[in-house]
Amino acid sequence: MLKLAADTEVVLLDDDGHLRTALCQTFELAGIQVQAQSSADGLLDALSPQWNGVVVSDIRMPGMDGMQLLEELSRLDDQLPVLLITGHGDVPLAVQAMRAGAYDFLQKPFASEQLLDSVRRALDVRQLVLENRQLRMALAEQQQLGERLLGASAAAQRLRQQVQALAPLSADVLILGETGSGKEVVARALHELSPRRNAPFVAINAGALAESVIESELFGHEAGAFTGAQKKRIGKFEYAQGGTIFLDEIESMSPEVQVKLLRLLQERVVERVGSNQLIPLDIRVIAATKEDLLLAADEGRFRADLYYRLNVAQVQIPPLRERRDDILSLFTHFMGQACQKYQIPEPELPALQRAMLLAHDWPGNVRELQNAAERFALGLELAISAPLQPLANNQGLPLPQQVEAFERALIAAELARGHASLRSVAEALQVPRKTLHDKIRKYGLGESPSGGNPPG
Repeated sequence: MLKLAADTEVVLLDDDGHLRTALCQTFELAGIQVQAQSSADGLLDALSPQWNGVVVSDIRMPGMDGMQLLEELSRLDDQLPVLLITGHGDVPLAVQAMRAGAYDFLQKPFASEQLLDSVRRALDVRQLVLENRQLRMALAEQQQLGERLLGASAAAQRLRQQVQALAPLSADVLILGETGSGKEVVARALHELSPRRNAPFVAINAGALAESVIESELFGHEAGAFTGAQKKRIGKFEYAQGGTIFLDEIESMSPEVQVKLLRLLQERVVERVGSNQLIPLDIRVIAATKEDLLLAADEGRFRADLYYRLNVAQVQIPPLRERRDDILSLFTHFMGQACQKYQIPEPELPALQRAMLLAHDWPGNVRELQNAAERFALGLELAISAPLQPLANNQGLPLPQQVEAFERALIAAELARGHASLRSVAEALQVPRKTLHDKIRKYGLGESPSGGNPPG
């Protein structure tokens, strides 16, 4: 099978050995890396859409001729430059070649500089094509990430940047985050943006598996390995071959399972329960926890060596209370999803409720917010704790300060709705515009909805 060297810039195909040797010397003297052969055998399997090179081919060759090769290469990558050369050229043949997608058509004999000039231009074009593809792919990935990991806050943007940087790598990842913060969403994003995207993504909640079956679930078992094991079972790790396995609540694994997991991570092999056969694995492991694993290691509940083996790359998901700028937009998004799901009109979210959303600490994070949004869409009350005390962080302060904090939250929530003018905000809050302007300045809420400073 033909294998292209990593630095190959030109693949030269010609059945004339003397001409092939001469052209190779021409390319090499010009500093162009060339790989030559007498036919197109194996070329289609050796090329990829990411190859940064040019094919120069004779038309008359044994086996697949140049025109047939051009057709096949167009199916592989219609932007791959192909230069056709022939000693039997005529105008109709040249026209046919160019219409079929050839980058250039040269008739023998041709000057070396003519060939080199055409090849150099084709290489430049190929470079631009690949750069544009990479840019489009990066933009598509950003869009996909933006749809998966919602939020415009600085914390949300940092999270997306981190995921985008780690996704193409093969390194194992440890995700840290509170309950409901979206650890599986991040894990799926890492998988979907990786080269493993077409292979399985297997999610396991280690905390939900009974101790008696966890080894069998993870590693599989052979028939007769234990009472009730009537037939062979493929474990989750083996099932994820070529893809990604996501282990949530990794801290809940028993010491015995931790030992087996450590061996699997180190050696990349799995051994079914009741078997002595080692099965090689090609998987990426993404683990997640809501605990401080180093503290758990100090307390003897988690192996320190397993922690360091898992913690090759780390992603920290910020809790929702640390990204309050995203609360209203996320709530609106989830409310819209619920309304679409139940085919009901989207309700208005009054200023008081918006202030409550902003002031709530969201111990259940995004999962709690999504639940609250769906309940609100169905016409139920906001399912958040202490609805009459939306500014829990201000408890213990004098009453005037609590009132001011609540007032600030109300105004901020209304400003976040994107009103076209300060007058519209004032009408929604039912206060004079001058009073609203003064309070915006007092609370340091920044610019008016129209974009400039609030009018004096």
